[in-house]
Amino acid sequence: MILSEINIQKLIDTAQAMVADNKGLLAMDESYPTCNKRFAKLGIPETAELRRDYREMIVTTAGLNESISGAILFDETIRQHLKDGSSFIKVLTDNRIIPGIKVDGGTVALAGHPGEKITEGLDNLRDRLKEYAKMGLKFAKWRAVITIGKGIPTQACIEANAHTLARYAALCQEEGIVPIVEPEVLMDGDHTMERCFEVTEQVLHTVFNQLYTQGVILEGMILKPNMIVPGLACSKQESVDEVADATVKCMLRTVPAVVPGIAFLSGGQSPELASARLNAMNVRFKSKLPWELSFSFGRAIQQPALEIWHGKETNVTEAQKALYHRAKCNLAARRGEYDDKMDK
Repeated sequence: MILSEINIQKLIDTAQAMVADNKGLLAMDESYPTCNKRFAKLGIPETAELRRDYREMIVTTAGLNESISGAILFDETIRQHLKDGSSFIKVLTDNRIIPGIKVDGGTVALAGHPGEKITEGLDNLRDRLKEYAKMGLKFAKWRAVITIGKGIPTQACIEANAHTLARYAALCQEEGIVPIVEPEVLMDGDHTMERCFEVTEQVLHTVFNQLYTQGVILEGMILKPNMIVPGLACSKQESVDEVADATVKCMLRTVPAVVPGIAFLSGGQSPELASARLNAMNVRFKSKLPWELSFSFGRAIQQPALEIWHGKETNVTEAQKALYHRAKCNLAARRGEYDDKMDK
């Protein structure tokens, strides 16, 4: 892949804008099944029109751009419009929120490796990226999942997912689209925080080795990793500060200094805990790090608003207030100014 200096600079400028001014990314890229699953839990009818209504509620939230630099959309969402006919992409762009797109095809079982997954979607990705670039989308996201369990993850699983992430990233940059590289070590399980550290370190070393091999411009990408946390079923749950220390230590060991930003995923953490852990990292280390420590949260920003909205037009205003509030909490966390009193 040979990119001109002008195209490289455009990638760098976009990547830097995605983590500038203490803002972060809103992940609203749920696939149909995922969005429907969240609706079903709350008794909201699982229809395309209600999915559209929900996303309209999100993108029309006043002041969202004060905390959010970019929004990750789904293929369905980029083709949807407000009731007045404006496309979601235009609404976001007019509000100075950079539009992006989830491009992976989801996970399937990795052949020969029980309990492990590989992400699909490389077939025809180049053509899809050309279309997305023409539509005005500036960045993309691809998620790989790594499960910790008895005898897993295997090196085969880690290397297969790292290679796929790197090929995706190279294809994105070829089209002038900034890749978000998301290797997620899942929180599911009873593993310790130390085991999460060990696996995440191995995964990130492998991912960056593959990115280098595929010629990806590291200055023109964003990393979206998990925090270093114990499994949800682990009997020992470390403090917020201990998680912050372990996470930053792992990132310093593995993430090259030229990467503009690390936008952590929430991965099933509660909204308050995700904010508190991000805040602790920035309080303790912000002035000493080569990259921005940001957020790319989905449920940790959306969930309170979804619960209030409940599929009803009459609840939109209150739901938008909740969405705005959670985004503001994470802006504060990036500044190292979040306090749990903000949520009381």
